[in-house]
Amino acid sequence: MSDPDALADVPPPERRQRARGHDLARSAILSQLAERRLPGAILLHGPQGIGKATFAFELAAAILASTGDEPPHRVEEQIAAMAHPNLFLLRRRPKDAKGFYTVIRVEDVRELRDSLHHTRGRAGHRVAIIDSIDDCNPSAANALLKTLEEPPAETIFLLVSHRPGQLLPTIKSRCHNLALRPVADEDVRAVVAEHDRALGQVELEQAVALAAGRPRRAFETLALGAESALGALQAWLGNPAQHPAAVHIKLADVLGADSQSAELTFARELIADWVAAEAREAAGQAGGRMRLASATELWDKAHALFAEADSINLDMKQTLVAIFDAIRKHAAMTIPAETL
Repeated sequence: MSDPDALADVPPPERRQRARGHDLARSAILSQLAERRLPGAILLHGPQGIGKATFAFELAAAILASTGDEPPHRVEEQIAAMAHPNLFLLRRRPKDAKGFYTVIRVEDVRELRDSLHHTRGRAGHRVAIIDSIDDCNPSAANALLKTLEEPPAETIFLLVSHRPGQLLPTIKSRCHNLALRPVADEDVRAVVAEHDRALGQVELEQAVALAAGRPRRAFETLALGAESALGALQAWLGNPAQHPAAVHIKLADVLGADSQSAELTFARELIADWVAAEAREAAGQAGGRMRLASATELWDKAHALFAEADSINLDMKQTLVAIFDAIRKHAAMTIPAETL
């Protein structure tokens, strides 16, 4: 089945099956597997692009090999071809030759449920991966909940989520929650270098820097090319109060030129990450109450401005200028100069 979130020329998670980093989570789950006390449903959650789906397929391979009657290499080969009879995958389905449905529909969940109640095709447990559960519409989420409440025997559900706070509390309560975090730069570097051994060192390091622990972002950076303004945005965010206003106005002109571009999407993520990091830094800082309040206000303002621009098709350049102005003001008022 095609992956609706696939990147051009980057192997999908089922073909990689080795997630860099996440060593503590891996060790914990594999210990439970070895002791035959694996939970019936595991929610793998964390920021998008850190390898959660790849990790899910890695776990699936371990479960199928441990409980089945075939050697690990044979199981991995079948998973890579999506041909293992005990592995089930639920993603957004193709709508037509041009694209995919925007959600996982209730009929997709029902089809998965019916398949899981058939006689299994091979010895061992069955594994169902939902990538991602965030894509389920309300009806699909409720149908999935019923399946989790009455799961088929010897079936493990691996649910991938980028936004666990938006999931039904009843679904989360049925799962063992496993939080995954961005990986180390060396892991991102290794993922990218393994994919493209001819990549130049400068390009590689720029991609690693922009990735911020998310291998997917590194690939997205490379796809945008060396002429992208993302590096300039990252540099500006490193010291927003010290640059003249002309710098962020120029950035807004470049990044806001195409409201549908991948570059703008990436830029919005970088901005959101910067504000979130500001809030975390302020929360852990003695006497940082004013900085935290300012960061919280900045978060709300940025999201409101982007939402308004999206809903009524406002000029994205002006939206970015307003957000950059707010960031610059926040930095000037609350961030100690020695930390910039």
